[in-house]
Amino acid sequence: MKEFYIGIDVGSVSTNIVLIDNNCDVHYSAYTRTNGQPLDSVKKGLKELQRALPADAYINGVGSTGSGRQLIGTMVGADVVKNEITAHATATAHIVPDVKTIFEIGGQDSKIIVIDNQMVVDFAMNTVCAAGTGSFLDHQAERLGIPIEEFGAMALMAERDVRIAGRCTVFAESDMIAKQQFGFSKSEIIKGLCEALVRNYINNLGRGKKLDPPYVFQGGVAANIGIKTAFEKEIGHEVIVPKNFNIMGALGSAILAKEYILETSSSTKFRGFETADLDFQPSAFECGGCSNKCEVIKVEMDSKVVAMWGDRCGKWTNSL
Repeated sequence: MKEFYIGIDVGSVSTNIVLIDNNCDVHYSAYTRTNGQPLDSVKKGLKELQRALPADAYINGVGSTGSGRQLIGTMVGADVVKNEITAHATATAHIVPDVKTIFEIGGQDSKIIVIDNQMVVDFAMNTVCAAGTGSFLDHQAERLGIPIEEFGAMALMAERDVRIAGRCTVFAESDMIAKQQFGFSKSEIIKGLCEALVRNYINNLGRGKKLDPPYVFQGGVAANIGIKTAFEKEIGHEVIVPKNFNIMGALGSAILAKEYILETSSSTKFRGFETADLDFQPSAFECGGCSNKCEVIKVEMDSKVVAMWGDRCGKWTNSL
């Protein structure tokens, strides 16, 4: 029987599921649109994973991360529930052991992580401004009538430099329109946009931080060669894009689950693939026990409360 570990990264845009072995080699990975329904996307992903599993496979541990990590951790019976920073850093340090700086840009947010001796020493996240995210690039590619898959390659075809205002989506879009009217080509405008996004990213998330190589670029936007090239131009150094750049959160959570199981000699809490057929109902209420008025999340399975979190004092979390 072969032992495997599952990592699940649930974000606002996508849900990634990864299967690794004891050597942390990826045997399976899948991307599913979350579409505002994290429970449904994970259930769908688990069913697809189950169909792809070898007959002699045994799930020895499960980890969850991402914005929906608590809910999904409860649903699947995760052994480890960790934030995105920890998960991304764990995966990156496994692939590039001497990494110092991680650039991560996803569909709806972006982050920068500073590493020292494989430990996170500083980080910053952007979850508000869309100007530094993949969704903004998608929108501009659609507006220019260019498939997003060709966006980066077109940036490399530019013959002239053009500066695009990148600190805000509204300013960037209006500036791009103006530059088009001035006669700059689409490839030149795309190159300027890539450089503007990177400049905005470094100025905002990297402000006050000591950014040293090796630099690793990950997240869905790392597939864009135009952004990678813009990073290298901005910092004057090579930027590494790992093979599994788009599933690093899920990979990190799987590695963390493996480490936990092996270090503690615990048995996994994984509920099994029949989880996909169970009925989970999340709800929320405001606790009036004190002036904090915490929003408490409650999850029920077949009308039984199986998890609660969100209260600062632990009154509800520890009640089960």
